[in-house]
Amino acid sequence: MKYTFSQHARRLGFRSGLEETVANQLNRLALPFEYEAKEKRITYEKPATKHKYSPDFTFTNSPIIIETKGYFKTADRKKHLLIKEQYPDIDLRFVFGNSNTRISKQSKTTYAAWCIKHGFKYADKEIPPDWIKEIKHGTTRN
Repeated sequence: MKYTFSQHARRLGFRSGLEETVANQLNRLALPFEYEAKEKRITYEKPATKHKYSPDFTFTNSPIIIETKGYFKTADRKKHLLIKEQYPDIDLRFVFGNSNTRISKQSKTTYAAWCIKHGFKYADKEIPPDWIKEIKHGTTRN
């Protein structure tokens, strides 16, 4: 399945088809979530400027944050490294359309390899069952 920004996803308020897919999974599991909740925005600093990041999926009973990425641009990778550095206790995890995608045509590094190198958990296409259990129980695993 190719994840593209669809008119349907846009009408539902999502920025991508992948975000819509993950939201549908959470709804099927009857797992309450908030999508890009303003009150859960995380303020982080780029050198000399402040920016705000709205996590894709946050949960009322769990500290886990899910970020979905079809394309994982350089600016996104830099942003998430800054957030991790400034908020080391945040449990930010990625769901990719395809974690085997290379970060650029010139690089052999995949999205998965980048996550491993920088200590982020990741999955493909949907939230894995073990993450769902953690979210439901309000726990995290290191």
